[in-house]
Amino acid sequence: MSESKKVGICYDFDGTLIRGNMQENSFIPELGMSKEEFWKEVKEYAKDQDMDEVLAYMHLMMRKTQQKERPFTRKDLQRHGQKVELFPGVKKWFDEINKVGKGLGLEIQHYIISSGIDEMIKGSPIADEFEHIFASGFSYDANDVPFFAARSVNYTTKTQYLYRINKGILNSWDHSVNELMEDDKRPIPFSRMIYLGDGETDIPAMKTVNYQGGYSIVVYPPASGQRLNKKERNKKESTEKIYCQNRAQFIAEANYEEGSELYEIVCALIRRISDEEKYKMNRKA
Repeated sequence: MSESKKVGICYDFDGTLIRGNMQENSFIPELGMSKEEFWKEVKEYAKDQDMDEVLAYMHLMMRKTQQKERPFTRKDLQRHGQKVELFPGVKKWFDEINKVGKGLGLEIQHYIISSGIDEMIKGSPIADEFEHIFASGFSYDANDVPFFAARSVNYTTKTQYLYRINKGILNSWDHSVNELMEDDKRPIPFSRMIYLGDGETDIPAMKTVNYQGGYSIVVYPPASGQRLNKKERNKKESTEKIYCQNRAQFIAEANYEEGSELYEIVCALIRRISDEEKYKMNRKA
């Protein structure tokens, strides 16, 4: 290839790159609540108000910190993000995958599309690895205190951000994403896109990538102990269901270490993308 082509790897965050939800490591415990209590209240509040569940949890984050008189600023959210539990190999993953792409004449770009909080992701140890982070987020006052929801990224709105990546529009406000753009002018065609997610909220995004000629991988958590616990077994079964229903093209344990099954799948897909760009091979999605 005469010039470096961009490949976009798009990740969900909670349950895909980290174990559990980002709020569960320090934010919820500092409220004096269990994660089960917090998410139960979120679901009840969303149902009672006929409300988007992402907006419901964002509102409860604001309300609970006020009730408990806990600090809640942009800096505090980033502090909580520092305490997420990364899956095995995640910290080295990006450099290793970038090297694979570079060796094939491809520029690998990494993106987050998450229902989690953007400032918590920006506080995480891997924040600098991403070309852009699309996630739910707050509006802040002059003291950096959240006062309103700026973005709510749910299972259907995730597809919007795939098109923003596809067209190179890396913000949430520019409506030109709906304007016609010829395929050969799009920085990252769907045929050079890989999506990694862990559950039902990723299905619309995975199906969009599949239908447009890209690739999708559903991941399940590695055992936190010597063997999978009940919750982890249930999670694995739910991801297997997604795979068996052809919502995702590949399934693998969320082990990002070099030589793992996930690593080998992604490397094989990058090589395939390289070959298709080189030989302009036609294929079915």
